[in-house]
Amino acid sequence: MSGVLRSAAVMGAATFLSRIMGLVREQVFAHLFGAGHSVDAFNIAFRIPNLLRDLFAEGAMSAALVPTFTRVRETRGAGASWALASRAIRVLLVTVGLLSALGVLFSDQLVALYAGAFREVPGKFELAVSLTRMLFPFFPLVALAAAYMAVLNSLGVFFMPALASALFNVVSVVTGVAGAWICSHRGWEPIYGMAVGVVLGGAAQAFCQLPDLNKKRRADLGTRGARPEQVNWQRDPDLRAMAALMVPGTVGLAATQTSILVNSILATAAGAGAVSWLNYAFRLMQFPIGVFGVSLSQATLPRVSQQWARGEFAGAARTIERSLAHVFAINLPAALGLAALAEPLISILFEHGKFTASDTAATAQALAAYSIGLAAYSAVKVLAPAFYAFGTTRVPVMASVVGVGVTIVLNLLSVRWLGFWGLALGTSAGAYVNLGWLLRSASLTLGARGAIFSGWGVASRFLVHLGVAAAMALACRSTWLAFGWALGEGLPQRCLWLGLLVGEGVCAVLLVAWIFRVTETLEVLQGLGDRLRRKFGKKTV
Repeated sequence: MSGVLRSAAVMGAATFLSRIMGLVREQVFAHLFGAGHSVDAFNIAFRIPNLLRDLFAEGAMSAALVPTFTRVRETRGAGASWALASRAIRVLLVTVGLLSALGVLFSDQLVALYAGAFREVPGKFELAVSLTRMLFPFFPLVALAAAYMAVLNSLGVFFMPALASALFNVVSVVTGVAGAWICSHRGWEPIYGMAVGVVLGGAAQAFCQLPDLNKKRRADLGTRGARPEQVNWQRDPDLRAMAALMVPGTVGLAATQTSILVNSILATAAGAGAVSWLNYAFRLMQFPIGVFGVSLSQATLPRVSQQWARGEFAGAARTIERSLAHVFAINLPAALGLAALAEPLISILFEHGKFTASDTAATAQALAAYSIGLAAYSAVKVLAPAFYAFGTTRVPVMASVVGVGVTIVLNLLSVRWLGFWGLALGTSAGAYVNLGWLLRSASLTLGARGAIFSGWGVASRFLVHLGVAAAMALACRSTWLAFGWALGEGLPQRCLWLGLLVGEGVCAVLLVAWIFRVTETLEVLQGLGDRLRRKFGKKTV
């Protein structure tokens, strides 16, 4: 398990930088455009190719490529695995290229499907259509980046693929702001410049991984490269095995996209700003998911794939259990911390320029509702891909379909009673339904191979870490409500106060974990301490 934690820590560090840059990107949007019509249009336009990326690239394709590449490498050697990767990437590029061309052609219809209510505001619908056409080239670029990341993760390289997302944010912000300035001086919509920045950022995210990929390939195969292909890609059994994993996974992700489609329709009908408030809140929630949930997922999948291919079923069960426990140890305190300190956090990050105090209050409501499901989102990121290693992809499909069904029903009901933030609450509830289905199925699948995996055991660790997180959140919220006025309303004072509250939260978590011997929290702390000692110890020798 220490190997998984080390890999997750490496990716977590790179992803942390990426999420920081992502927050800077959102701050730029909030400052320049607030939460008005142009940002609503951009968010819908970006959501359409981004959903296709989740569907065909970072979702089913990545989860299918890692275990297939690992299995071929374990059983038939490096040459066969690299030949598979080459064919898979070529087929992916042809597929996503065709989909992108169709997306540009039918942008009008896609925006009408997602945000038909935009027609009620003059020019808003047309702006969303134009932005959608501009942003579709982002899809094949980020799909290529996801394929490179999957291969590198399979080979134990985690830092640069995770750092690539940070480079995307840096390039998209710098070129986007420059483009917005140029557009504003030429009489065009400044938001068009941000769209150009996103496409250039996607190119940077893909191609920055090529040096590491070529280095690994040369180390495996020398300068000659892979052996000539002996079969056409249509008859390649390894590609067929990947497709067998991808098709059910794509169906499950399609169910998720249906939920997002319904949420988008409901949000666009909830009034100006609702789409943006939900988007800003979800971006903040993605910070701990990306740093801890996705990092642990990407570090766990190669390990579980190797253990399953070698018949080490008990080891695979232990790896998954410990990964989930570490997800809860980190993400439950993060979730309740976000909910408890939503208002001061959002005020500091976004309440500048055209982003008003009322926008802060609305975004804080959405963030609190999303945070309830944060631990479930992250745990699903770890558990669902494991079924690709098991070869039982129907399980995450059914879990996704059931979870999405619950989400849609709850959102249709809650948006009437609670407004836009009810959409976030229903989404969180659906995530827990998804997780519960996966836990039960993992117990049955691993039990059939003689391995012990207890869903109730995982649930007990969840409750333990929930108790730790609740104590922390209660302490931080009480301090903020009692003494929040003490340092004044200036930005430096608010930043200092938020820093003190975060420090209080960290100390509270560690103190409660130490008193009650909550092992996973202490393991994470020990791992961080060991890493820092190794790093700085070498410098002092």
